[in-house]
Amino acid sequence: MADLKITLHHGLVNRKPKQRDTVRTLGLHKIGQSVVREDTPETRGLVNAVRNLVTVEEV
Repeated sequence: MADLKITLHHGLVNRKPKQRDTVRTLGLHKIGQSVVREDTPETRGLVNAVRNLVTVEEV
């Protein structure tokens, strides 16, 4: 499977606690920070839950 590069491009201020927890679960803490995760259905689900806050690229 390919990997996904996930970048946080919006801040977490005024976001619901569930969205903040999802972003932290992805390993993101600061705007502009990126992480590389394995492309699994679980990762895709987390990204889908916060799709308005992150950008995703296949690497």
